[in-house]
Amino acid sequence: MPSHEAQPDKSKLRRAITGSAVGNATEWFDYGAFAYVATEITDNFFPDFGFVGTALVFAISFILRPLGGIFWGPLGDRIGRQRVLALTIIMMAAATFCVGLLPTYHDIGFWAVILLVILRVIQGFSTGGEYGGAATYMAETAPDNRRGFYGSFLEFGTIVGFTAAIGVVFATESIIGAEAMGEWGWRIPFLIGGPIGLIGLYIRTKLEETPVFQELDQEEQVAGGAGAALKDLVSLFWRPIVTLMALVAALNIANYTLLTYMPTYLTQSAGFESTDADLLVIFGQVAMLIFIPIAGALSDKIGRKPMWGASFIGLIILAVPMFLLIGQGFWPAVIGFSVLGIVYVAQLATISATFPAMFPSQVRYGGMAIGYNISTALFGGTALYVNDALIGATDNNLMPAFYMIAASVVGLIALFFVVETAGKSIRGTEIPGTPESEAEISEMDDPTQPA
Repeated sequence: MPSHEAQPDKSKLRRAITGSAVGNATEWFDYGAFAYVATEITDNFFPDFGFVGTALVFAISFILRPLGGIFWGPLGDRIGRQRVLALTIIMMAAATFCVGLLPTYHDIGFWAVILLVILRVIQGFSTGGEYGGAATYMAETAPDNRRGFYGSFLEFGTIVGFTAAIGVVFATESIIGAEAMGEWGWRIPFLIGGPIGLIGLYIRTKLEETPVFQELDQEEQVAGGAGAALKDLVSLFWRPIVTLMALVAALNIANYTLLTYMPTYLTQSAGFESTDADLLVIFGQVAMLIFIPIAGALSDKIGRKPMWGASFIGLIILAVPMFLLIGQGFWPAVIGFSVLGIVYVAQLATISATFPAMFPSQVRYGGMAIGYNISTALFGGTALYVNDALIGATDNNLMPAFYMIAASVVGLIALFFVVETAGKSIRGTEIPGTPESEAEISEMDDPTQPA
């Protein structure tokens, strides 16, 4: 049996990174496109309801994410990570592409809203299996001592997707003008999502199954149906699921406030023109891209928990001052947004090294997909609406900062219950980083040793 210290083939590792990241980029390109043309979506689909209609439809796609996680996650623990990932990316890309083809409310009335909701539901259901699977695939493929660094490229794909979406929106509006953007230009980002997904599908069909899953399969520890995996997950591993959900709540409130709600906040609350808001966010996200691999590599040296703790504390201290700075003009806003983004990167860059390692191999995909997506549906999908509602109810433009502070406090509490797994193997059927896991791995590598 191969040792957990064995290094993967470099070419296979590069394909794994690309295959995982491109799906993540496709997912977040869609969410970014929807967020960055929220004004145009409102005008074309919700002329009578206003922005609240757009925000609620954005949230609807998240309602199906937990169901997608329940379906795809245990399935991925039974038939393999690679097969499920090939299915989810094509569903995501097809739904994104079709949004760009929809007739509007002005063309067919309320039927346009129904069609939009259906496509967001499909997107949400497929996304429920995408991120948990991609993170699991990356974590199980990377070497133990560099899981943070290699896993950070999955989140690199997240920011690339967001940045590409806003870049397309900015370029399109700059070329065709605001009027044409509102009439038909808003479709372009969604239509681009289709070809991106096809590229990702091609790459994923060339991927091999992860070494960890192959080892489980060889040991005949993936027998049974997806229903059995789900039952074991809920009954035996509910504690890491709850811990994961609390961390994801904190993560996603910061994530969707900074990356998804920010363009709306800049135009509606901070008084920026839409093109200036887009350009500002692009600058901030490029700064985040630079620091993502650095943060991932640092987590391999000092551990995941110190990175998360520093990020939570940083957001608690800096959220209000940086939001105040955002209201002082374009370049102060670039600085404020970039500082918050870089502080948040300490969480973002280490997601795929931290979350999959909270579960043993036989329920990893399911545990990651279910816990992550339930919490994302509750706190990520509602971020646009909650932030907008908080500002409306209080007339206080600092409410998004206070929301992030509260979420970071919850995250700090949850972090106490996380087992440090930096440099540890995530093989086997015990929770990684525990004494039981270490004993099991020793026996797997040398069966003559006592367990």
